[in-house]
Amino acid sequence: MSVQETAPAPGRVETNGVNVIAEAERRGRPRDLFWPWTAASISVFGISYGSFALGYGVSAPQALVAGLVGIVAAGLLAGLIAIAGKRGSAPTLVLSRAAFGVHGNRVPAAFSWVLSVGWETVLTSLAALAAATVVRELGGSGGNGTLAIALVVVIALIVGGGFLGFDAIMRIQTWITYVGVVLTVVYVVLVADRVDLSAVGDLPGGGVAALVGVGILMATATGLSWVNAAADYSRYLPRSASGRGVAGWTATGLSVASVVLFVVGIALAGSDARLSEAIGGDPIGALASLLPTWFLVPFVVVAVVGLVSGALLDIYSSGLSLLALGLPVSRPTAALLDGAIMVLGSVYVLFVAPGDFVNQFQGFLITLGVPIAAWAGVMVADIALRRRDYDDAALMDPAGRYGAVGWPALAVFGVGTVVGWGLVTNTYAGWLTWQGYLMGLVGGKDGAWAGASLGVVVALVIGVVGYAALAAGRVRRSEG
Repeated sequence: MSVQETAPAPGRVETNGVNVIAEAERRGRPRDLFWPWTAASISVFGISYGSFALGYGVSAPQALVAGLVGIVAAGLLAGLIAIAGKRGSAPTLVLSRAAFGVHGNRVPAAFSWVLSVGWETVLTSLAALAAATVVRELGGSGGNGTLAIALVVVIALIVGGGFLGFDAIMRIQTWITYVGVVLTVVYVVLVADRVDLSAVGDLPGGGVAALVGVGILMATATGLSWVNAAADYSRYLPRSASGRGVAGWTATGLSVASVVLFVVGIALAGSDARLSEAIGGDPIGALASLLPTWFLVPFVVVAVVGLVSGALLDIYSSGLSLLALGLPVSRPTAALLDGAIMVLGSVYVLFVAPGDFVNQFQGFLITLGVPIAAWAGVMVADIALRRRDYDDAALMDPAGRYGAVGWPALAVFGVGTVVGWGLVTNTYAGWLTWQGYLMGLVGGKDGAWAGASLGVVVALVIGVVGYAALAAGRVRRSEG
């Protein structure tokens, strides 16, 4: 039977935090993972990535191939890490204690928390902007008053779901998937006449560096942004569940909707240069401008619920990361604390310092994508090296077999992050211009590879290869 069929009453507040899920509470099948990850990927904001990709100066076929590779590869990476959830029945940033040590793990947990809080703030702000944009399109003011009301409603949905926890989120995500798929299909049908295939086909091609840049952008915007939460939902599955099923359904949920929306985005942005430019400044508003008036209300529904869905997963996982850092509170309290930070961040983005959203957003993605990629590399190598399920008690005990500090993992994580930041550039986000200090190795900050974000892939490779080389013996000893 499925997670939804066996889950407790919808109003029940989940109390499980960093603890290992009890045997009696493990339930469901790997295919249940399709729902939360699809719901998180179905947002119409995903259409705007087509415009971002074409901004690298590539042709439509090039953008399509590079984007597909990035999306699918990142989805599979998240799927591999999700396997740890069913093998250890604990949150993602608790399971990584096996590699980093109980205390040493606080370093990647801090990065994970910042990434999740950042994402939930971005998605919350976009959801409020989407609602205000549609009100404006319908003839209303769409000003700060409308924006404030929309923000309150969106925050109530996100914080409420995060407070209730796993069972409520799984139910909500299932319904969001149904609603999102139907309304997104209608949206695509309505804007199909805006596609000019000849214009799309005439787009000039780009070089290898641009292709790599598109692939890495799409990887960091999709599955790579979820790897630090990948085991948070698979941890409720029985340990007898299929590892291939866990990886496959996680990757499918993260990839299918993202690919479809990306293709639509390429078609629309490639047909109209003005639309592509408008998406860069106001993604939701530009997409809404293509619609007949009668569909604006359904559009705001699909836009808001898709963004809320992603923020729901983020606030849940950011709360777990906060607990993994050692904060001595309950999981519901951690979700409320994260919600308060999200409110402050959203108010700042919307009312205090509104500006160049896209460049700041891409800078945020790439900057935190580097350490998360290094961490993911360590996790994948650690999962591959282990032949046994995790030791439940040792995950909580610094004197246990995993130790207080896993120096090989921390060393590899540090090297991967430092080297990775040296091979990415964020020239459009002023506070990130310090990055790229190793770009001289590949042509400089103004060279062809400057915007390719090579550091993300390099950090991932360093994580996998470095940890496998340094920690194989340590893993064998800990399992013995």
